[in-house]
Parts: sequence; structure tokens; C-alpha cells
Amino acid sequence: MPLHHRIFRDETKLDINFIPYRLPHRSRELNLLMEFFSFALQFPGKMSQRIMITGNVGSGKTALSQRFGADITREANKRGINLCYIHVNCREYRGSLFLILHHVISVFHPNFPKRGYSAEELLRMLLKTLDDKSAFVILTLDEFESLVDREGSEAVYKLTRLQEIRQSKPQTLSLICILRNLKVIEQLDASTRSTLQSNIINLENYSKQQLIDILNDRVSLAFKPSTVSEDTIGLIAELSFSEGGNARFGIELLWRAGKYADAEDLNIVAPECARKAVSSIYPIMRKSDLSLLSVHEKLFLLALARFFEKSQKVYVSFTEAEQAYAVACEEFIVQPHSHTQLWKYLQNLSNLNIVKTESSTGGSRGRVTLISLLRISAHELKKELSALLEKEEA
Repeated sequence: MPLHHRIFRDETKLDINFIPYRLPHRSRELNLLMEFFSFALQFPGKMSQRIMITGNVGSGKTALSQRFGADITREANKRGINLCYIHVNCREYRGSLFLILHHVISVFHPNFPKRGYSAEELLRMLLKTLDDKSAFVILTLDEFESLVDREGSEAVYKLTRLQEIRQSKPQTLSLICILRNLKVIEQLDASTRSTLQSNIINLENYSKQQLIDILNDRVSLAFKPSTVSEDTIGLIAELSFSEGGNARFGIELLWRAGKYADAEDLNIVAPECARKAVSSIYPIMRKSDLSLLSVHEKLFLLALARFFEKSQKVYVSFTEAEQAYAVACEEFIVQPHSHTQLWKYLQNLSNLNIVKTESSTGGSRGRVTLISLLRISAHELKKELSALLEKEEA
């Protein structure tokens, strides 16, 4: 095992818990959050706020809220305001309001007993603690669905309405609720829903170009210069985009691809490293699937695998693939099939999700069909196909 990384500069920058200083393509939402909570800096204690952040997995909900929490806490400290941002994943606490509140109050009283109180008593004690310490809390409830599913309207009602009976006291507790879909709110009664749905920030899925920007940002933080190719970043962005624009998935793939590069003592993170990384997460190709292909489909796929194993490219044109197929046919002493038949094989392989095809304008050559292997290691695919073809030849 090498004593040093050839690829990574700081792989912790790819950890799921790392919150970068800059959030590409989420600055508008971050500014909006700061605007919603500007009162906490200008008029602390005069009002509270309730925000909902929605979006699909990997859309940056958690990173956005935690970046906001760090920013507003830093600004509050500059102004001498005792503001605390607390981020709780409701699923980690089994959707229990009691466990969530116990965690929050433990921030101020680390040895607070775990038994002897109800959730409502804990909430009252938390508010009293905030009064005594002249403190304010922005509590973020991540995976809010877990709390709603387990405890329903009653728990949410307590969180949102208890301060309203404290009209003579400072408003010390604000909420940010993070969830994937607003439909979960339909489980709540009308009165509780009305307290939550006033301010909603919806995060749209990232586009492929936005994912490229995010990955480039992480590459600059986590990897040594010039060790991750643009093609590799593009391939990982394509894979992440196919997962619904999931940036978290892409960052994990980037880390795994770097690990494969380091393990093989490579100087760069090549596209094949990314293919190995994704196939280790989603092994979609079974040997039985390959064995059902015709001989010429296997030969065509073998040609593709050989091309991608040797090349640092993500795409191969149909013309180049046809040429590589002819070489494979010559090796196995079979007559190549026609261009039209080869096109049918390509369509079948695409329908089986073994390869991906797309059209690109090829300048003076007109429209070009590009082929890629997204979720399969070219090396492993070549090894398996070679074994199958040699067995059939014997």
C-alpha cells in the first residue's frame, strides 16, 4: 500500500458531512434564507420564523441549511447576539419529538437526564433555558418526514404554537423543516399546516452542467492539480444526472473513483476509475445477461470494452466502434456483419442499458452517434466477454 496519496490532496473535502464555503448554484436560495432570518440579527427576540426547504435527494438541502447556519451564527457572534444553530436529522432520532428535544436541550445542558420528562415538558424547559441564557435557536429538522410519520400533527403543533402563548417573552425558537416532498404535510391537520407553509424554498434538480460545476469545485478542494480529467468529471456528472441530478451521489462517485486511481497507483483519475466506482455501487450487469447475447453482439461489446479500457475517452463514435468490431471479428476469425445489422445490435445493447447512445453534431460530418459505457467497468466487461467468446470458440 502506498505511503502517500498520488491523487488526493484532502479527501475529507468529499465527505458527506463536509460543508463547502461556496455552494455553486445555490447562492440565490442561501441569500433568501438570510433574508428570511434577517430579523434574528436586526431585532433578536422580536419574532420567530418557520421555513420549509424541499427538494429531491442530492439537491443540496442539507448543505444549504448548514452553510446558512454557519454563516448566520458567525454574523450573530460579530454582533454580540447569542444565536445557536442546531441541525437534527429526525430519522436518526427515530422521528421521536422527545429524543429530538432531548438532543437540543443537551446542547445547553450536556448531562441532562434522559428520563422523567415528557416532550412538552422538555420543550418548556428548552424555552426557559433560552430565556435564562438570553439565547436564540434556529432548529433545523432534517428528514422532517420521520417526525410527521411517527407523531403526526400533535408534535408539530407543539413546536410551532407553544411560543404563541408566551407573548410577553422573547421569541427564541425558529424552525427550518427539510423534506423531499410537500405531500407529507397533507398528513397534518389544517391548523398545523397553516403554521408551516408560509415560507417555502424548493430546490430544483441540478442540471448536468450544474453538476459539472459542483464536481469541479470539489476537485479543486480534494485532489492534487491536474489529476482529474474533464472527461471523468463529465462522466460522473452524467451518472449523477441520470440519478435525478443527485450531487451527493456524484461526490461519492468522485471519491470512489479517486480511491480506485490511488489503489492502482495511477497519476490521474481516468474515466475507467469512474466506471469501476459506479459498478461497485450498482452492479447492473450479470454474467447471465451477457451469455444471452449473440456472438456478434458480444464481439461488438468486446470491441467497445477494449476501446474504453485503452482510451481515456468517455465516448466513441459509431464509426470508430465499427472499426474496432472489425478487428475483433478478425481475431476470432468470423465475417463481420453489415453496418445495418451492427446498428441493430447497438440499439439492443442500448435497450438493455449496457451502453448509452446519443447524437452529436459532428461539424462537417453532420450528426454523429456517440456510444458510452456508463455503469460498467470496461476492464471487467472485456474479461467476461473474452471468456465467453473463447468458450464458444472451443
